[in-house]
Amino acid sequence: MGEASLTTLHLLATDPSAVAQAAELARDGHLVAVPTETVYGLAADARQPDAVKKIFAAKGRPADHPLIVHLADKSLVTEWVETLPDYFDALADAFWPGPLTIVAKKQAHVSDVVTGGHSTVGIRVPNHPALIALLQHINSGLAAPSANPYKKISPTTAEQVLFGLSGKIAIAAVLDGGCEVGLESTIVDISSATPRILRAGPITKAALEAVLNIEVDEPDVHTVAVPGNVKAHYQPSKPLTLLSTEELVARLSGQCEANTGVLYYSSQIERMISENSANNELVDLKLGADKAKYAQGLYHGLHQLDQSSATEILLEAPPTAPEWRDVNDRLMRAAAQ
Repeated sequence: MGEASLTTLHLLATDPSAVAQAAELARDGHLVAVPTETVYGLAADARQPDAVKKIFAAKGRPADHPLIVHLADKSLVTEWVETLPDYFDALADAFWPGPLTIVAKKQAHVSDVVTGGHSTVGIRVPNHPALIALLQHINSGLAAPSANPYKKISPTTAEQVLFGLSGKIAIAAVLDGGCEVGLESTIVDISSATPRILRAGPITKAALEAVLNIEVDEPDVHTVAVPGNVKAHYQPSKPLTLLSTEELVARLSGQCEANTGVLYYSSQIERMISENSANNELVDLKLGADKAKYAQGLYHGLHQLDQSSATEILLEAPPTAPEWRDVNDRLMRAAAQ
């Protein structure tokens, strides 16, 4: 059966036989969209460069952008990484399985296709039972960036994967299992004595320092060549504008265009929309007010409004406290012009 003739299978992550089937497809060099606790990944066997190349073709992703290799267990890291610092065990024991990616010098066998030509490789042990089971079946690493077209919104449901990548290239299967965190992992460079955050994520600088008892470097702007660090990324197809609560109140108090999409979290905006519901044509969605709920619903809400009748999206910007850094990082890129 040729690649072009493949029909994408919709498999349930709760069905062990379906997970085994997805693993078999990956072993055969096909692409499989998989759930993680963060977002959906578009996965290929990391030991098969030709299979990994299909990821770049499907996403329209530049070949020099490295991918993250997902492993079933911490004990497998040394098969992919050449050297590890003294603090590695403390880091892995505290945050794996979970939304932490480490970057370290790669073993010679790790393909430049996976690393984007870099001498380092990103490694993560995910916290999703179906993906762990799949990794155990395949007995290899899975290279898996987010399962969306390059620079577009990361998917958190199987339906969003199919909507975004339909017709791009043959995807053998989508393993339907959902995502709980909703934002991509924290990426930390551990190739030197001082760990350095390369991409903000759910695991914060404070959380890392509390475990390691050493300083963790975190630049104000993340620009190193790691997944998700281009200026414009995570973007809906419709214009997105970030507004403070006060700015959004002012916009909603004026004359909004018909079918303006509003993604908000505060009770103030909720009351305002409710009180004026009979007089507007807004397409509105509410996010959770606490950080975890806001993050969990952010990409889903953007997807919903992007696929709605809304012609533009107004988003109530979240707080700027340190624990919201990953959310604000994604939104800055999502709204970049």
